[in-house]
Amino acid sequence: MRIIRTVSELKNEIEILKEEGLVGLVPTMGALHVGHISLVESCRAENDTCVASIFVNPTQFNDKKDLENYPRTEERDCALLEAAGCDIVFIPSAEEMYPMSDTRQFTFGGLEDVMEGPSRPGHFNGVAQIVSKLFYSVNPDKAYFGEKDFQQLAIIRKMTLDLDLPIEIIGCPIKRAENGLALSSRNNLLSESDISKAPHIYRVLMDSLTKVGELSVKEMESWVISEIEKCIDMKVEYYTISNSTTLKAAESLNEDGGVQGCITVKIGGIRLIDNIKYS
Repeated sequence: MRIIRTVSELKNEIEILKEEGLVGLVPTMGALHVGHISLVESCRAENDTCVASIFVNPTQFNDKKDLENYPRTEERDCALLEAAGCDIVFIPSAEEMYPMSDTRQFTFGGLEDVMEGPSRPGHFNGVAQIVSKLFYSVNPDKAYFGEKDFQQLAIIRKMTLDLDLPIEIIGCPIKRAENGLALSSRNNLLSESDISKAPHIYRVLMDSLTKVGELSVKEMESWVISEIEKCIDMKVEYYTISNSTTLKAAESLNEDGGVQGCITVKIGGIRLIDNIKYS
């Protein structure tokens, strides 16, 4: 496995590899867990070359303290990637990715105005800035993202389409701990007490499936919020049942394009996101 730190070296290497077959990309911010590795394994299985990136992108953080506190575990991450069969790891500096200020402003047709959007202004624009830069640097045939960040996945698909990039965006299923908790780098910031309570989120989401046909969309949203907040240490920021494609509020739990319930819960000062498919 090669570690590359500059865009110019990466482009030169990829130009040669593209002549030999398909190139897949797994963008990450490091602090890797089983969920990330599952993306690498999918990429490895479907492409001739697997590229992963590790870059904590400053333009997508609203809170400088959050950026500073984001875990950085490069040596451990590289060992995990090599064991998973990754061919190239791209680990640039902030100066390498942003030699000058990135002033590009993206629009996503309203996908950014719901769920995470109101509480994280500019976040998805920052995501589009870095993902587009990675796409231009790697020129992958396929790129892999986890479905846990469901809104982000929809936005990346929209950006890729708008930029007319010939890249297939692959959404991969959420990886969970045995207790159901969606795996996330943020889980490392939870106290032991909060870790033991956090699986309550997934249990309630799963229980909500038994209410399909009994509750309306609005009733289901209210029921899920109420059930989760029975744990006094949890506060639901939002629970939104939306069309899986447009992210617009669903009118029913079974409609064209699919229906997804997306949630953010705050516990111990840490925001946890999760989602569940209704149809």
